[in-house]
Amino acid sequence: MNNISNINNIPKEYMYDPNFQSKMKTILIGDSIGCEKIYVNLDYIKPGAVSVKYHSHSKQEEFFLVISGEGILRMNGEKILISKGDVISKPAGKDIRHQFINNSSDILQILDIGTREKDDIITYPDENVIYIKDKKQIFNIDNNIKDWTSEPNE
Repeated sequence: MNNISNINNIPKEYMYDPNFQSKMKTILIGDSIGCEKIYVNLDYIKPGAVSVKYHSHSKQEEFFLVISGEGILRMNGEKILISKGDVISKPAGKDIRHQFINNSSDILQILDIGTREKDDIITYPDENVIYIKDKKQIFNIDNNIKDWTSEPNE
């Protein structure tokens, strides 16, 4: 692994859907050059597709730069129009729900940078799901325990 490269020389092993057969292609730029505390991805989202399921992180901080195209940023229940040059900050621990939607006829290209956080919990509110990433555990919020307390003397 080299700590310097060119975007055009990144091996396919550092790509999700390198031939862009599905609705989204991601290049794991940071992984390919050895980033450890942050990830740096380049996402290509086809017309009519979404980037990821609508979600929020408990600890992870993220930054997005729209490199080309236009679409919608679904954030905390709002739909915000985005286009080339827009930058978006998602500070850590703020429960900011987010998802990119390509409602245009061109590919939406986004630079996605974020921190790698131990014990980050990802919440998917549309599905009432919680995902503990490091442990690869998935829970349905609707299957909660009633009348449970953390009080040891009850």
